[in-house]
Amino acid sequence: MALLEVKNLSVSFPTADGTLHVVRDVSFSVEAGDFFGIVGESGSGKSVLVQAILGLVPGAQLSGQALFNGRDLIGLPAEELRLLRGAKISMIFQDPLSSLHPQYTVGQQLVEAITTHQKVPKSEARARAVAMMGKVGIKDPERRADSFPHQFSGGMRQRIMIAMALLLEPELIIADEPTTALDSTVQAQILDLLAQMQRELNTTVVMISHDLSVVSRVANQMMVLYAGTCMELGAADQVFTEPAHPYTARLLAATPSAHNTEHRLRPIDGSLPSLLAPPHGCAFAPRCELATELCHSTLPALVEHRPARFAACFYPDTALAAPEPVPASTAVRAAGTEPIIAAQGIELSFTSGAWPHKRQVQVLKGVDLELYPGETLGLVGESGCGKSTLVRVIAGLLQPQSGRVLIQGERLGAPNTESWKKARHQVQMVFQDPFGSLNPKRRVGSIIADPFLIHTNVRGEQLKTRVRELMDLVGLNPEHYNRFPSEFSGGQRQRIGIARALALKPQVVLFDEPVSALDVSVQAQILNLISDLQRELGLSYIFISHDLSVVRHISDRVAVMDRGQIIELAGAQELYENPQTDFTKTLLAASARS
Repeated sequence: MALLEVKNLSVSFPTADGTLHVVRDVSFSVEAGDFFGIVGESGSGKSVLVQAILGLVPGAQLSGQALFNGRDLIGLPAEELRLLRGAKISMIFQDPLSSLHPQYTVGQQLVEAITTHQKVPKSEARARAVAMMGKVGIKDPERRADSFPHQFSGGMRQRIMIAMALLLEPELIIADEPTTALDSTVQAQILDLLAQMQRELNTTVVMISHDLSVVSRVANQMMVLYAGTCMELGAADQVFTEPAHPYTARLLAATPSAHNTEHRLRPIDGSLPSLLAPPHGCAFAPRCELATELCHSTLPALVEHRPARFAACFYPDTALAAPEPVPASTAVRAAGTEPIIAAQGIELSFTSGAWPHKRQVQVLKGVDLELYPGETLGLVGESGCGKSTLVRVIAGLLQPQSGRVLIQGERLGAPNTESWKKARHQVQMVFQDPFGSLNPKRRVGSIIADPFLIHTNVRGEQLKTRVRELMDLVGLNPEHYNRFPSEFSGGQRQRIGIARALALKPQVVLFDEPVSALDVSVQAQILNLISDLQRELGLSYIFISHDLSVVRHISDRVAVMDRGQIIELAGAQELYENPQTDFTKTLLAASARS
């Protein structure tokens, strides 16, 4: 008997506009000891599916069954579900900081997880909590148990969440995007830790991710979801090497690591169908280049087309066309070319802690970096190494304590000086979180218009025309000029940020993790757009990312940072094939593992 068996589960939400059909007739089973992966684009219903099984979606209408050790969890009274959660089934959420209470120490929260389900003395509960913290790799756990969540790094907070999930030795752990936005080294550590805990404690793991490379690293079984429907199901290694469904194949084709750097990424055209009125046929048919009239009119059943391989497709195993080749990079530096940007001897320190324990932490330690016309310079390193701080110094958003930034040979001055204002026309920045960098109360047209209003005399109809031209340039519908940021998808919001950055026709654009939280297909669209704009407009880029396959795909040269210093700099292919420093080798090895 399977540990978890889901039969014909459907989840819908009544709204003022009609019923949202978020999960539709999904069936799968997870055997004890499995590491089961669930993948799909954002909005495909992954998180709603597992949260519905645990009774964490109030107001939802559920049908079907979710049998845990033969006991149906759907419709189980709230008190009985509460006793199961934590003790028998635990969940690790995507953002550990929002899942941990900021006013309680991590030790207190771990102890509470034990005493809620078991009548044991607090001293014994604390001893168990400290022991589990040590087991998940937190150094000096006795002391760190008295620390608060904000005093840990992102990777350490995720380890605490894993410790909390394991404390009562549950039979099943559900991990919802546990490695999103983590460095490759930390990501690899978290994945190794989950796999190790699974082996040592014989725990079954169900992991959700939009990152296919993460799931391929650890899962032995997997399911591909699209628009709330199961598209493909089977052994993970087979699904990744021989995808049966066109949707799975297109997800893999959109992944940078699957491509030669001279090949254009292949995003999936179109978008998810409306969940208010799902298609009568295959949900993926409107976006599938192989779809026929049958696909549009008839819903394909999930059938076993090979031993233990299931696909909801009338034409499984049909090959897709090869990736479209693109021109080789134009960023070959000619002899004697002067850098467009030169950072020289940049040093910067921040004050850490509160009185009387204040101390100076040096973030940048004499950094030298040059960017040449038309090239993309990738910047990689672990979180906290100074990557984002460096590009903010180059953009003039932070002032270094020593050193200087030269833009076309002219020194960048302090804020609001003439050279600083001139730099706004030459250097622009695109931030990691597009929603966080767009004012939610302002319309997109006015957001993109800001650079013109602040730095130029463009007004009236000419202003509207320029803004609409920018929207069209980055692939946005100019008719959506008056919409608010909340009315756009994540990928579209990133396009808005790029349009705003291009308004003043800069020569340099600094990208700080612009695709870290995007689905692979949307990520491919943005990376293709960035490459197209570089060729069309002759732009130069500095591109920060924790995803080394993305950096390799888009970069001409790569700089590796460690503890505030550039420790290695080389051509992208040379650095990836022949790294010189131990740190770079470790970084690349972690990326390959994750």
